[in-house]
Amino acid sequence: MNFKKITESDSLHQNLDLLSTVDLLHGINKEDQKIATAVQLIIPEIEKFVNAAYEKMKNGGRLIYIGAGTSGRLGIVDASECPPTFGVDHDLVVGLIAGGDSAIRKAVEFAEDDSDQGWLDLEKHNINHNDTVVGIAASGTTPYVIGALKKCNKSQILTAGITCNPGSPLALEAQYAMVPIVGPEFVTGSTRMKSGTAQKLVLNMISTSLMIKLGRVKGNKMVDMQLSNNKLVNRGEKMLMETLHINQQEAKDLLKKYGSVRKAIQSKD
Repeated sequence: MNFKKITESDSLHQNLDLLSTVDLLHGINKEDQKIATAVQLIIPEIEKFVNAAYEKMKNGGRLIYIGAGTSGRLGIVDASECPPTFGVDHDLVVGLIAGGDSAIRKAVEFAEDDSDQGWLDLEKHNINHNDTVVGIAASGTTPYVIGALKKCNKSQILTAGITCNPGSPLALEAQYAMVPIVGPEFVTGSTRMKSGTAQKLVLNMISTSLMIKLGRVKGNKMVDMQLSNNKLVNRGEKMLMETLHINQQEAKDLLKKYGSVRKAIQSKD
């Protein structure tokens, strides 16, 4: 299959090893400024996918990210932040990485090259037709991810792909392809940089908009957040003070009694 691997294209910056610190930083920042625009251009594609995923999730389906290396780690980060932020179950948004959890910290050699393991990992999580699977691969060529999506498509499971190479196998395999084209990396081929940042921005948009549509935000507040530390407890108290026009002690008492901002607010309806 012929397509241009933009992510492997030679950097627009030369002789990096001879540059001063400030020139390195300005060069990286110059490239980073292209990322938000690249993501903005694909908002129509993201919108279509979010609407499709919402139809699945409102009926009990899960959102499952699958990737390798940096892409896999980004999916895990986004998935792991949903329970504390939105108060959802830990298995509603799932992140899978080639090589298993040990690969989060240390790369597992050649794990991404197994085209069958992705589906096997999904099966361990009892994948079914109500779920949505998002393959994440900057290059769009990762066998672990593409193999999983192929099996999902055959099983009538909703699929999407996030890649930075248009026309790549992942972009063609996914039912919904989201392809932010960020151009060559500052360090040639280092997709943990611009490509990884673009993928994280897209993941933020997907999970946040889905959680809002699923009713996990009231106004602009995280009323279902898990009160797992003092910072979040204080934030919850402030939400109650602003919403219910009460003092801090009253807010503190309500939060202690009901355990969540939403329930505390509902107690006053």
